[in-house]
Amino acid sequence: MTAPGIRVGASAGDTDDDLDVEEALALVREPREPREFGKGATGSQALPPTTQSGDAHDGPSAHQHRATPWPQAREIAARAARSGARRAPVSVPLADALGLALASPLDALTDLPSFDTSAMDGWAVAGPGPWDVREEGVLAGHAQPESLTDGEAVRIATGARIPADTTAVLRSEHGRIDAQGRLHPTREVVHGQDIRPRGQECRSGDQLLSVGTLVTPAVLGLAAAAGYDNVTVVPRPRVEVLILGDELLTEGLPSEGRIRDALGPMLPPWLRALGAEVTAVRRLGDDAKALYKAITSSGADLVVTTGGTASGPVDHVHSTLERIGAELLVDSVKVRPGHPMLLARTQQNQHLVGLPGNPLAAVSGLLTLAEPLLRTLAAHPAPEPYAVPLAEATHGHPYDTRLIPVVLRGDVAVPLHYNGPAMLRGIAAADALAVVPPGGARQGQETELLDLPWAAAGIEVCFT
Repeated sequence: MTAPGIRVGASAGDTDDDLDVEEALALVREPREPREFGKGATGSQALPPTTQSGDAHDGPSAHQHRATPWPQAREIAARAARSGARRAPVSVPLADALGLALASPLDALTDLPSFDTSAMDGWAVAGPGPWDVREEGVLAGHAQPESLTDGEAVRIATGARIPADTTAVLRSEHGRIDAQGRLHPTREVVHGQDIRPRGQECRSGDQLLSVGTLVTPAVLGLAAAAGYDNVTVVPRPRVEVLILGDELLTEGLPSEGRIRDALGPMLPPWLRALGAEVTAVRRLGDDAKALYKAITSSGADLVVTTGGTASGPVDHVHSTLERIGAELLVDSVKVRPGHPMLLARTQQNQHLVGLPGNPLAAVSGLLTLAEPLLRTLAAHPAPEPYAVPLAEATHGHPYDTRLIPVVLRGDVAVPLHYNGPAMLRGIAAADALAVVPPGGARQGQETELLDLPWAAAGIEVCFT
């Protein structure tokens, strides 16, 4: 767990930082006993109240000191899924493997190509020209053709089997037929030209791709060419989404103090874009009994809740996790928006991410805790971090990291307005989220970016 006073991602505006990033992460990697609900350093009831749900620039409370620094929270989430939480590999048809990670090496089941083939349309020729041309040509997909003798040629199509004793393939544009029907080259013929010899790409048994390779359309093509009908992959993590809040409407205009549910429509496709299989979306309202039953009966690898992570009169997530004896891994994060997010281990092979109820705060929790955990469960590689200069100075929180929607314009990131915890107008137009350190960032300062799933690929690709 996070020790009081550990700070990560320090800037000049964060004067009480004690450790740098590497020192703090080194502490995280040391074996530690997970904290159980209600048990502090003395074993007494010591759960801190979680009251900071907005994005105000308030001072550091005792709870803020116990909150986990943002980079460390992401590391904890990624590491939590490494110990016994991943499902067993499965064999799936090629059509179902896109976006999954290989769980076993892709070894060639045959030589590629599996026979000598023509690389071009033209003539297979034997010996020096000119050549007498056979009447019947050789097409792809046919059995082994008759061998050639010196001075003989035969029309051949790309991909067709090469006749035995062929010297070279003469491209169509590099030969001419005279009045007597004989073939003449129009440029020098080199032995073996435009012939793909058997095993040129690989031999049977060669490793083509290693474990952990992400299955892309090109990987599917290679697997098919190498003789595969099925591949062994890490299955998609199963996620169940629990929507909390009596005030939420599922249709129509907000009225009489009730608001439209934005997270129900947004979270399932976003989780699918992160590689998850969403098994259910359930609306529970503010019912502690229903929440307890839903968590304890879930067979998902990850349960995601929305709202109820603070200490209001109908915020039941903490008390429910305490009741089931869950291990609290992250209890609030030094990030705005989204401070009162949490991560718990509910079973050896199941975790729960509690997202704040405000929409942009929930996005922050999704990218801070759910994305690293799902990435590890799916055996996907971590994206390479990168930074881009900010087009303008950006205000920060005095003590916490801020995640701000930005659009990319050339080689700079332009911060967007409408970035409050309850707002989605900014993120809906964004390419990424800028990770603004405590104290803010000046114009031109390089700032880490978190790509949004649809920014790097088409929606139809990343949401399948």
